[in-house]
Parts: sequence; structure tokens; C-alpha cells
Amino acid sequence: MTSRKRSAAKRQREEFEAGFGSLDGLFERAERAQEELEATREGAYRKKSCDRKNRYDTKLDAQDAIARSADRGVRGLTCYKCEFCGGWHLTSHGR
Repeated sequence: MTSRKRSAAKRQREEFEAGFGSLDGLFERAERAQEELEATREGAYRKKSCDRKNRYDTKLDAQDAIARSADRGVRGLTCYKCEFCGGWHLTSHGR
């Protein structure tokens, strides 16, 4: 229960706020945390869809790699233009 005295109420509020740290900049901290989370997700997505894969300079080079794979028995590959590096990668997933 809170006190009716202003000084006691102020002290209680200060103690309450001290438990959270400063409330100043609360939205800025939340926004910064969201931006860091998005950057982490973007990095993971880039690693999965670009960094771990072979890069081909042209679509023709990628199609040649698909043909060589088909000669070795690997079927169902397609190529796509990468949004990160601008090169071409192979995938077994349809688009």
C-alpha cells in the first residue's frame, strides 16, 4: 500500500523505478534491441542462403554446374540470383 505523504510516495516511486533502471530512453532501448535482433536474423539468413554456397558469376555458369551434377546423378537442381552477393547459387528447392 502506498503512503499518502508526498515525500514517501516520491521515495517509493524512486525505489520502484530503480528496480528497472532509468525509465528514460525505455523506447529507445527497446528499439535498439529490436534492431540488434533483426541484424542477427539477417546475418543468419545470409549465412544460410549465400555464404555457405558456391557462387557462380553468371546464370550460364550455374546452369553448367547443374548439367554437370545431372551427369553425376544429382537431379532437381535449379539456380537463383542471390540478393546478397548478386551472384548465382544452386538450390534443390523449387521457387
